[in-house]
Amino acid sequence: MQIEALLRPLWTAYAGLFWPALIFAGVALAFRGAEALHTARRATGEVRTNLLLFTFDIVAVTPLLVLMMASVGAWLQAQGLRLFSAAQWEALPAALVIFVALFVGDFVAYWRHRLEHVGLIWPWHAIHHSDERMTWTTGLRFHPLNRLTTTLIDMSALALLGLPIWAVVANGMVRHYYGMFIHTDLPWTYGPLGRVFVSPAMHRWHHVRDARGAGVNFATLFSVFDQAFGTYHLPGPCAAPLGVRDEIGKGALAQLVWPLRVLMRNLRFRARVGAA
Repeated sequence: MQIEALLRPLWTAYAGLFWPALIFAGVALAFRGAEALHTARRATGEVRTNLLLFTFDIVAVTPLLVLMMASVGAWLQAQGLRLFSAAQWEALPAALVIFVALFVGDFVAYWRHRLEHVGLIWPWHAIHHSDERMTWTTGLRFHPLNRLTTTLIDMSALALLGLPIWAVVANGMVRHYYGMFIHTDLPWTYGPLGRVFVSPAMHRWHHVRDARGAGVNFATLFSVFDQAFGTYHLPGPCAAPLGVRDEIGKGALAQLVWPLRVLMRNLRFRARVGAA
């Protein structure tokens, strides 16, 4: 029974990847032809790492996320920390409620994402950027602590608005699947629509290795936030090298351990400075 209980969420999670994988592969083949196959073959090692980290996430991290968000939601409700009531949201059209969830959610995520690129938080987020052969599976590549902080910040902000749970879930689903899509190896800029929505080409510039922390294009859905706050960069399709300058190491285990090694190194450095 314990094995079955462990395998069930894994089966559900991987089943949820089937159609996105099929669609993304079909789009890549349709627009890039044989080169899409060559790209997929070169990315095999990175994809394996991404899927291993995703598996660890489902088994070890997702249960913690569920408990954490349930606790945060209960605490917010007990404290009465809701800007709008359920009745106020119910009075609005469902499409408008979902749009508010997506727009506000992306605004919050934009600033949370910028925070992840500075100081002590960067080593945890650098794992996501360490993929040098970026594919849609890069959207699954996150360190567990990065996942915890991302979910806590993003979902707490939506909970403060008092949004209905179905709108919060819709926001999570759209961000999850569209987040995977913008990591696909497609040269699409969306033309004029690129001034409204984040395209695969726009997000690829965010993963460029020589960008010193990839200091552009932090939004996931709406490029208007990058334009409004001076971080928009889309000169065209991106063919620059991807990844990070840090020597993180290859494989899922190295990805999990590296931020902890950085933390210990920083602690030892501070201890030496304090003792001097």
